[in-house]
Amino acid sequence: MNNHPQSLRRIYSKEFKAELTRKGIHALIALVPSLAALNRSNTVLLLMGGTLFYTWAESLRFLGFFPPLISSVTKAVLRKREQGRFAMAPITLGLGALLALLIFPPTVAAAAIYALAFGDSVSSLVGKFLASLRPAFLAGKSIEGSAACFTASTLAAFLVFGEWKIALAVGFASMTIDALPLRELDNIFLPLAAGLAALAFR
Repeated sequence: MNNHPQSLRRIYSKEFKAELTRKGIHALIALVPSLAALNRSNTVLLLMGGTLFYTWAESLRFLGFFPPLISSVTKAVLRKREQGRFAMAPITLGLGALLALLIFPPTVAAAAIYALAFGDSVSSLVGKFLASLRPAFLAGKSIEGSAACFTASTLAAFLVFGEWKIALAVGFASMTIDALPLRELDNIFLPLAAGLAALAFR
């Protein structure tokens, strides 16, 4: 008789699929270090061009014009709080990776970008759909999400450096930034913090 739980499951499933797609796209930034190893200058230009192209396409969408591919993907993965707003996450994602490439040496930049790609993605999925511990001091973030960010970032950094001291520093820095209520700006600050931590403990 009561279809309410079934409706909630449908909504929850749709929201999960959208977030999974969103974070799958987000995780593609992990390709940047491999591209930079082939040609750093071209990768920098690719990030700059991609960020500018998305900014143009999203500006058109925000004004009521809909470029076919970009706008349809953006609309499919928008979160509720982003409805009716200019979606900034892809821009800050591109800028975060770009800054890491420009500021840090290659191995440090790779660890920083992997922390952004995997630490942030896993944190969001775990925090949004599996977490239950949300203390007030985390301002809506969860213990489980922070732990997931720390674990993913640490493991990624260990694969880059092969040293637990550096990897743990990267994980802790990533978790700290991820736990702050920065919204899309964490895409910029997380790789910078991760990279600085790696430099400090090398």
